[in-house]
Amino acid sequence: MSAYQYLFTVIVPTFNRRDEIKELLESLSEQSISKDDFEIIIVDDGSDDDTEDVVTGFVESTDLNIRFLKQDHKGPGEARNLGIENAKGNYQLFIDSDCIADKEWLAAYKIALKDITPAGFGGPDKVLPSFSPIQKAIDYSMTSFITTGGIRGHSKKKISKYYPRSFNMGVRSDIVKMIGGMNKLRHGQDIEFSHRIISTGEPVIKVADAVVYHKRRISIKKFFRQVFNWGVARINLYKIDKGMLEPVHFFPAVGTLISFIIFQLAIVFPSTFGWLIVVGLLVLLLMAIHGVFKYNDIKVFPFIPIIVPTQIIGYGLGFMIAFVKRIIFGKGEFTGFVKKYYK
Repeated sequence: MSAYQYLFTVIVPTFNRRDEIKELLESLSEQSISKDDFEIIIVDDGSDDDTEDVVTGFVESTDLNIRFLKQDHKGPGEARNLGIENAKGNYQLFIDSDCIADKEWLAAYKIALKDITPAGFGGPDKVLPSFSPIQKAIDYSMTSFITTGGIRGHSKKKISKYYPRSFNMGVRSDIVKMIGGMNKLRHGQDIEFSHRIISTGEPVIKVADAVVYHKRRISIKKFFRQVFNWGVARINLYKIDKGMLEPVHFFPAVGTLISFIIFQLAIVFPSTFGWLIVVGLLVLLLMAIHGVFKYNDIKVFPFIPIIVPTQIIGYGLGFMIAFVKRIIFGKGEFTGFVKKYYK
């Protein structure tokens, strides 16, 4: 520990998110642990808004240990690597610029690290009551066991290996020196990074109380593009290491195919297969009702039945197209949506 100036280095890549970065910095200024325990490195990935002015203004008005670094637009993985190269913390933490840290976020990690020195660790993402109905609906879809909650570690009944994700994850600094930083994948670089951390054989833990509030995409179109690219990324990860593709990752693609077949059969043979459409709609209706009670917000009701199929079908399509391109036809890396991805 004496070799490092801080317990934590919080690394934040950002691109054209001047409003979000301000909210994140405000939440970091309210952390319950001593400000001497952590530093913050903001890495601007070629923004063309006034992100730098926002960060500079915040630095001048607070006693947080903040450094601002800049690079050309190379992607979040390389932005995090620049932060890694300049980190002075025993543990390096990653949080996305569209997140807000709970005031006990760093304290929860500090407590968890008293009795164990894991190679890596992560925590969950949730929403705040003030978030929009569509953001809550996306959170529901992302954290529900019936969708991806079991894969991403939100559910106690995990159905695949837990990989800390870059919106809320940490790694011991000496482990980074051993395995290297994040790769240049446009999507999925955090999963590949976590895979290398896990491969060291040292413990990787989930800290349930280390919560961040994740705003995610704010439109159905943006969410579809995001989950489509995640489906593509899973095949790219498989091409790097077959261990990063598990049977559970086929489920959205299988579900998408089955849904398409049922829909076609229901049109041709409505009396025989029409009831399956009704069952599917009832399931979505029940999920919407559950979401209303979960978030205590009636406004999420119309969004959940749209967002849940969007996630499954978007991911499934991205997965299937990448599977055909890369595995069946042996093409090179496929990136999915690139142009106007952040628009």
